[in-house]
Amino acid sequence: MSIIYKNELIKIEIENSEIPWLKIFTNKEIKEFSQCDNETKMEIFRCLDICEKEMLAYFKPTKINIASFGNYVPHVHFHIMARFEEDSYFPEPMWGKVQREAKLDLPSFDEFFEIIKNKL
Repeated sequence: MSIIYKNELIKIEIENSEIPWLKIFTNKEIKEFSQCDNETKMEIFRCLDICEKEMLAYFKPTKINIASFGNYVPHVHFHIMARFEEDSYFPEPMWGKVQREAKLDLPSFDEFFEIIKNKL
């Protein structure tokens, strides 16, 4: 995983996957979103909004999935995933049961990550 953005409150990492998938983490080890201060909450929402809008515009996915889990990593973080009917797991979650062999022909992930860096 590589970090594409970081400031004093959060960092954004790339999850290596067949689909565009970013994760936003708080820099401080905070277990629950409700325990974040308002500045951190607003920064998370700002970045979620930018990532979702740019994924929609660039990749034109079937759906954007945004999720917050933390059972293995009890640290506030959000997943932002562009989902496609042709991806390996759709409509299941990306950690679910494989449904098919992916048949994706997507634009450059590297170009997309540069767009995100510039927007943030």
